[in-house]
Amino acid sequence: MNLKSGRIEGFEGYSQFESVKEFNTHVEMWLAVKKQDFSKGELVGLKRLVRFSVKVPGVCNAKIGTLLKAINEEYQGNGISRSTFKRMTIKAKELGILTIHETERNNGSQTSNLYCFNRFPQSEPPKAEKLNHPKETNNLLKTNHQKNSKRNESPIELDHTFVSDKVPQTFVQLVKYFFTDAKTIEEYWHMVQIAAFRFECHQHTEDVLAIAITSFKQLVRKLKSTKTVAKPVAFFYGILTNKLKQLYLDQLPEHRNESQPLRYVLATGEVMYYDWLHTES
Repeated sequence: MNLKSGRIEGFEGYSQFESVKEFNTHVEMWLAVKKQDFSKGELVGLKRLVRFSVKVPGVCNAKIGTLLKAINEEYQGNGISRSTFKRMTIKAKELGILTIHETERNNGSQTSNLYCFNRFPQSEPPKAEKLNHPKETNNLLKTNHQKNSKRNESPIELDHTFVSDKVPQTFVQLVKYFFTDAKTIEEYWHMVQIAAFRFECHQHTEDVLAIAITSFKQLVRKLKSTKTVAKPVAFFYGILTNKLKQLYLDQLPEHRNESQPLRYVLATGEVMYYDWLHTES
């Protein structure tokens, strides 16, 4: 059964996000891993749909014509076609980024779709790990009296020598002194990649690596001085975003026209991204 059309405020129950900031973060994570699945034109359509989905975070019921008109005006007549936009929505739906609901008028005729952005499935940082915490071992001498005859063994934990080649060795050599297993080291580097994509710094590999190392050292100092860090990976990500945002701002053109809105210069930086999102209605 199709939904009845109406004002966007009537669809707040379809939002999966508590705030625009949270919505932006999940969009950036989606783009970090799925951006290559879209053509340049499709990305233009997706980002415009994101910008129309802030009144109710992650939800939009604007007509395709309205979205295309806004794109055409922004690109001074060089917008995208309706078919390109529809291809984008189909891809986004197949990738799990979007859920699309059809809506209808009171007379039963179809009207604009309701686009609902989904949360990034693995956006939550892993559980906090305690430093130097001894692991419990199974007593292999105990007899298992249960009918299940399968051996109850802990999974093998791979050390830092098994870390993927995609992680710079300089970063591995630092992190291994505090988190020795390969999975955790790779998770920290994954946060670096997400943050670098967020501020379009991923091509500045040396700068990103230097900032990642500095951020991790800052995390270690925090862990050693206090016990209030519930999620070290999340804390590390916060440090990274602050430093990479500054790197991004430092690389903006010095001779930008001051009368031009900043939103035409920025891409997906968290605070600035919110600002130009917020200007759309």
